[in-house]
Amino acid sequence: MPHHDVAIVGAGPVGLLLACLLAQEGIDVVVYENRTGADDRSRAIGIHPPGLAALDAVNLGAQVREEALELEGGEVLCGGRTLASIAFSAKQRVLILPQRRTHALLVERIGQLPSATLCTGHEVRELRNEGDLLCLAVHTDSAHRADTASFVIAADGVRSGIRSQLGIGWRQQSGRGSYAMVDIPDAQNFPRAQLYCEPAGLVESFPLPLGGRRWVAADPERALGDAEAFARVIWERTGIRIDMPAGLQPTAFQARQHRAARTVGGRVVLLGDAAHETSPIGGQGMNLGWAAALHLAVVLEQSLRDDLPDFRAYERVTRRAAVRAQRRSSFYMAMGHPAEGFGLEPPQHGDQSARDSAASSAHGEHDHHAGRDPADTVLERRLIGGHHCALGRRAVYASVEGRRTISAPGSVRTRTLSVPMRSPSA
Repeated sequence: MPHHDVAIVGAGPVGLLLACLLAQEGIDVVVYENRTGADDRSRAIGIHPPGLAALDAVNLGAQVREEALELEGGEVLCGGRTLASIAFSAKQRVLILPQRRTHALLVERIGQLPSATLCTGHEVRELRNEGDLLCLAVHTDSAHRADTASFVIAADGVRSGIRSQLGIGWRQQSGRGSYAMVDIPDAQNFPRAQLYCEPAGLVESFPLPLGGRRWVAADPERALGDAEAFARVIWERTGIRIDMPAGLQPTAFQARQHRAARTVGGRVVLLGDAAHETSPIGGQGMNLGWAAALHLAVVLEQSLRDDLPDFRAYERVTRRAAVRAQRRSSFYMAMGHPAEGFGLEPPQHGDQSARDSAASSAHGEHDHHAGRDPADTVLERRLIGGHHCALGRRAVYASVEGRRTISAPGSVRTRTLSVPMRSPSA
């Protein structure tokens, strides 16, 4: 008899959610995590409706709704003008809650479930297949032991040791870029997002709970690692001055995309970032992993009951979802690449009218430019003069029933603003 029904390697938000789902059904599950303390780094902040449904499934949805900030919508801006504005319906609302808090709630929930065990400071160094069970070599600072399980779930991230041991290929996908990010206090607490698609590169701005704001800037030269350089670039691209608290430095990160050649190896299943690395630009990774965990929990329960493991549907469904998410993220990153074009110079430092317009848009005010829709002005300027804005260069503009629409390359159909602002980045 194995020690556990299911062993999960990795106690990130995806691995923990799966553990909660299984333990609620009385399944004996253990989670091994090499880290010993909390991870306080700036990570994901956006919870999409499918992600919230997953949290509801482990009885955390109400707590998340109480603590999170509800994102009302956002604007796409370029050259000091509003290109498009989005309002989320009640069913589309994205909740903003830093990953460290979501993680803490999942850890707390694990502690309430008697059939779940969380082992921090435990590293799985080796995995052996012994027929109907798997043997894990588990190491701590002071000892090592061999544990067994009927199934092993690798939720150990993009550098998955389990995936490497299985010899599963890790294939690079389109879409990559360099960015810098910082979370700073913001007394205004404006509940909308701004996406600045500027000639020098993308800037994103998202509200945070309890009076904060996250700023993300494309950093192709990898030069925004210090506070002064970061604040200067935000000003140059958007006309907005941000106040960087003393001692706070931006976090630089590389956005890349990969997919595992396969996600199942016998009784071992890859989950979350171990199966597919999706760029944080677009904020899809954590929610994608939670959706996969919901599916996998059902399959594991059936496999344990019938002793007939069949993960083919899981592999097919999660692969499709990953392909769609990575295509979206690749487009998001392409929107933010620096671009040049004939006839359109970016606003200069002294161009006060453009600066005022950008600042107004950032606080929810729309510049109607002598009674005209600002989107008309921007679209006309882009189409006549050339596209210096990367969004304008790559998007296809159309007019459907009198409404401005933007459709991303590869979209099945044209929708009103189908360049989605689905959730916060990183």
